[in-house]
Amino acid sequence: MKLQDLSIGHNRAIVSGIDAELTPGVFACLTGRNGTGKSTLLRTLAGLLKPIAGTIELNNRPLRDFSPAELARRIGLVLTHVPDLPNTTLREMVVYGRLPYATWLGRRTAADWAAADDAIRTLGIAHLAHRRIGELSDGERQKTMIARALAQGTDYLLLDEPSAFLDYESKLELMEMLRHLAHDCGKAILLSSHDLELVRRSADTIWHIADGRLSTTDNR
Repeated sequence: MKLQDLSIGHNRAIVSGIDAELTPGVFACLTGRNGTGKSTLLRTLAGLLKPIAGTIELNNRPLRDFSPAELARRIGLVLTHVPDLPNTTLREMVVYGRLPYATWLGRRTAADWAAADDAIRTLGIAHLAHRRIGELSDGERQKTMIARALAQGTDYLLLDEPSAFLDYESKLELMEMLRHLAHDCGKAILLSSHDLELVRRSADTIWHIADGRLSTTDNR
């Protein structure tokens, strides 16, 4: 994914002149103060917001040329918000990640459930698979949403503060798992975080937003 002279924002640019590249096999972390545009950048890269100016290319093709269905098969996005479905089980929530591959009747296949179960095991929450979302802690819900994105099976994974509700040990485990997905499974991962110590310890590349600009630093 290539960003060229990109400006992002809602009605006006809050970050301008972004030149960066998110490549397969790299675990990148996005830092910056609250309100600097981290969430806006992630939403723009996922195709949920239109850029103010500049271009985003995915596999040498402009992001704007992809349909929503095509993007959903290529880019997974984890936001801090968890859908208000308290009676849905964890396993049912995770299999929603397979919607981009659903049949025209919307039915789940055995492969869909297998992908969901694999993602659940990866996050270490198999023992909660049949618990309802309303019964889970904030940290368990966040892991559920990450598992849903993994089940989506995309090459690109964007995560907005995924460790916000996790204890320190769980944060370390999450960062190691994401590094594994990047290094061993070839995924391109961009995660936003306020935990600079954790970022410096784990990230291959650090993207930092300050004063309306984005800088990138190799951390390997």
